[in-house]
Amino acid sequence: MNIFDVLSLFGGLALFLFGMSVMGDGLEKSAGSKLKTILERLTSSPLKGFVLGLAVTAVIQSSSATTVMVVGFVNSGIMSLRQAIGIIMGANVGTTVTSWILSLSGIQGDSFFVKMLKPSSFSPILAVIGIVLYMFVKSSKKKDIGSILLGFAVLMFGMDTMSSAVAPLKDVPEFTNILLLFSNPILGVLAGAVLTAIIQSSSASVGILQALSATGQITFGSAIPIILGQNIGTCATAMLSSVGTNKNARRTAVVHLYFNIIGTLVFLTGFYALKAIFDFQFVNDSINQVGIAVVHTAFNLTCTAFMLPFAGVLERLACATIKDEETEDEFQLLDERLMVTPPVAIEQCRKLTIKMAEKSERAMDQALSLVRNFDAEVYNTVRETESRIDVYEDRLGTYLVKLSAHSLSQADSREVSRLLHTIGDFERISDHAVDIAKAAEEMHNKEIHFSDDAQGEIDVISSAVRRVLHMSIESFTSGDVNLAFQVEPLEQVVDHLRGVMKNRHVARLQEGSCTIELGFIFSDLLTSFERVSDHCSNIAACMIELQHGSYDTHEYLNSIKNGQNSEFVEIYNDFLKEYVLP
Repeated sequence: MNIFDVLSLFGGLALFLFGMSVMGDGLEKSAGSKLKTILERLTSSPLKGFVLGLAVTAVIQSSSATTVMVVGFVNSGIMSLRQAIGIIMGANVGTTVTSWILSLSGIQGDSFFVKMLKPSSFSPILAVIGIVLYMFVKSSKKKDIGSILLGFAVLMFGMDTMSSAVAPLKDVPEFTNILLLFSNPILGVLAGAVLTAIIQSSSASVGILQALSATGQITFGSAIPIILGQNIGTCATAMLSSVGTNKNARRTAVVHLYFNIIGTLVFLTGFYALKAIFDFQFVNDSINQVGIAVVHTAFNLTCTAFMLPFAGVLERLACATIKDEETEDEFQLLDERLMVTPPVAIEQCRKLTIKMAEKSERAMDQALSLVRNFDAEVYNTVRETESRIDVYEDRLGTYLVKLSAHSLSQADSREVSRLLHTIGDFERISDHAVDIAKAAEEMHNKEIHFSDDAQGEIDVISSAVRRVLHMSIESFTSGDVNLAFQVEPLEQVVDHLRGVMKNRHVARLQEGSCTIELGFIFSDLLTSFERVSDHCSNIAACMIELQHGSYDTHEYLNSIKNGQNSEFVEIYNDFLKEYVLP
């Protein structure tokens, strides 16, 4: 083996890994969110989880991707730890599909049909089809298919290049001596685990082993421990992805590790015990690509059959390893691992936005109560709630912007836009709640009070503000567009009440029944009421507009106000009769 063979080996390895990555990414995109979102609808049955984990992994060709996705689901509370265990087991079996595809290169025969089954024969055809789809077709789905075909072709070309490059090694005694070391189960397991942990793919490491088997120097005895170690090494990806997650997400990664470690120990113990009894002669025989695929599949099936009934034991073991935490961060719902499944990520954002909206409504309700009856504890609660809502806006806004950079469907894109629009309104509502609370605090500290007439007017407009805020949040939470249509008429009533109250306030000032100091507070309160109702209008209008595929809220509001809409006028008049100033 000369320097050119070494260069060919590394070039082939690079092409193989690149092709594996391109094909995996293409398969993952092509699978779409519909395939992956079925994971969140699992029952508590480990068997159903196993089947689905197997199916998803077989499609996206990556057990690591499936496991990382599951870690994200568990971290976000979408899936329980028990549900995740079955999927992890299925993912381990599903990843064996890759080794069977790669083993096709070992097919021998002279007939045309047999030759066409060899990847070296049909890969060029797939590459041509793939490049045509990728470069000359506008459809994103067909481009994804093109990238899958190109990735597969590059992968197989890299595989053939590696196999040809290592062929001279069969005549190198030093290479044979190194391989003999891996007959030691411990060394073999460690070698397989380290290689897989480095390249972050058990499918790729198994493919490399299949390429090396072309030398004819790798035996069953050295290959089996390496394959078992490769299954342990693939756990590194999930372990890394669990850093910074909640306890259940970390437990999920630990379950993956325990499953493969325990499976390896049981398989090795059973195999070498039987070898000692029956003296397996095939252990010293050379293993080919098909043999590696068989061993890889047999190990994972055996482990699953043995461990599936003990899913509860694995769960308890993981819980014993990762202790319960006193507090959980609700923002762990915003897990970036979920961005590969946009509908799931958006749903998590929606849940947090609803919490944000509820906090805004509660803060406003408490602030309004302070105007009549000031309470220092309630005042501090309003301030604390507003600070928390600021965090909501920052975390949600950052996450949604990152999510919008992904490939989204039209419906998902609209929902992201809706959430981005509304979180700003909810945050501003909480700001106005603090403004109202500060006005109430100023009155309390200075021991001044509104007149009975002024307080009665404030009670009426406060009731209308409470109503319009509740309607806007309820319509947002439930997605009730009909309820959203009623928000704008009530917002106009609030504007009307503000105008009348402002005129009455001026009259009271002229009569001397109201002080300048109270007048400023009264005016500030009216401004806050009017702006809160404006934000409610924005929330409702955004919902209505997005239903029609448009994002111009102001245009919609103008069309309603100036369009002589009879339904709008009717609802407006009904609210006007309901909220009458004393």
